Amino acid sequence: MVPSMASAKFVAVICLLGLLNQLEAKISEVNVKNDDRNIILIARPFGFTRSGVIEVHIKNDKVFLPEGSPPFQQEQKSKLGFFITTAEAETQLETDLSEGSCVLENSNIDRLFTFQELDQNRNSEGSDWTFDYVNKIAPDKGGEYSLFFANCLPQAVVSFDINVALYNEGASGAKDYLSAGEAMLPTVYMVMFVLYVVSIMMWAWTMYSKRTTTLKIHYMMGVLVLCKALTVLSQSGMYHLIRTTGGPDGWNIAYYIFTFMRGTFLFVVIVLIGTGWSFIKPFLADREKKVIMVLVPLQVFANIATIILDESGPAVKGWFTWRDIFHLLDIICCCAILFPIVWSIKHLREASHTDGKSARNVVKLTLFRQFYVMVVSYIYFTRIVVYLLKSTTPYQYVWLSDAAGELATLAFYCITGYLFRPASDNPYFALEPDEIEEEDNL
Repeated sequence: MVPSMASAKFVAVICLLGLLNQLEAKISEVNVKNDDRNIILIARPFGFTRSGVIEVHIKNDKVFLPEGSPPFQQEQKSKLGFFITTAEAETQLETDLSEGSCVLENSNIDRLFTFQELDQNRNSEGSDWTFDYVNKIAPDKGGEYSLFFANCLPQAVVSFDINVALYNEGASGAKDYLSAGEAMLPTVYMVMFVLYVVSIMMWAWTMYSKRTTTLKIHYMMGVLVLCKALTVLSQSGMYHLIRTTGGPDGWNIAYYIFTFMRGTFLFVVIVLIGTGWSFIKPFLADREKKVIMVLVPLQVFANIATIILDESGPAVKGWFTWRDIFHLLDIICCCAILFPIVWSIKHLREASHTDGKSARNVVKLTLFRQFYVMVVSYIYFTRIVVYLLKSTTPYQYVWLSDAAGELATLAFYCITGYLFRPASDNPYFALEPDEIEEEDNL
């Protein structure tokens, strides 16, 4: 019997599956060492079509029991094994597990094999004994499945090395290692790359034609869009290689680099625009400098956490803790970037009542209010709406949530660029000397 704690752990794993970044190789190797967990997520959700295949290769499997335990019986290995389950079966499965039953005996899962069956069908590979397993998804069983390892032996500790390949076979027999819901992603990201290149060219022409009013922040905005373009290009190349070979073959390194640069530039640019730096004042107040000094290290740490998560995989102990930390940091950063905008709005609202500056400050106030609404809408859409789309759409159309997120990001960049474009007739580009002195005293 599995302890009741297993139910809680399994429920936590299921709840977090919807938050997982799908950026991973579909041929993955997992090394489990001296692990006593009851449920271990081996492979993240994968969408199988009518011709889906699961290939598993295991070696170095060992089971340890505490000292003083009764002699280990071979039939006990039937309590250790692997299974797959769909999102549709999760609710009933959680209910059954809360009663303390062994997940391998549950009717809501598809059991693949146990350690007992593994022992009976070993192959010799040099000095090692290995086990190979192939499962073809039945034509009427297509869906999104996650691969788990279950340990129903109390106090048992296991070790094993497992290589998993998940793919769909085409009509010609070619292997497609992309999940059914990711099939369109190489095309989506390539289209977005073209759109970003067009945006960069238009932005470069705008800065050139208005070079007398082009400020430092405009160059930073251009660099941000360039980093984003290179990010989606690396994603397109990466998903294409995953489709054909099962792994990113180095494209993931480029993706990590450009994502790190884009993430850092995005938050810094939003903060600088929100403070009015370079647009309406040539300096930053002390409190605005503190926000940047806190925000940039948090973004660096969040990006490092992302790389660790993507490279390690969910089977590693503490993986979900890192995932929680990443999302917490992301929320903190999203909240932090709003403070400078709120400060600017508050100051401009107070200044709009000052004689001789009312009309010009009202224009600035309107601008920053629009920017505040845009940032909040962007955060809400990319952090909540996109997640809801991914959670509610059929698994074959999960790519639509990625496309929606990318289009929202492009729209945010374009509208921000339009509002704060280089132009000589913008009345909010300069402060009067008394305004500069007032800001400097804040």
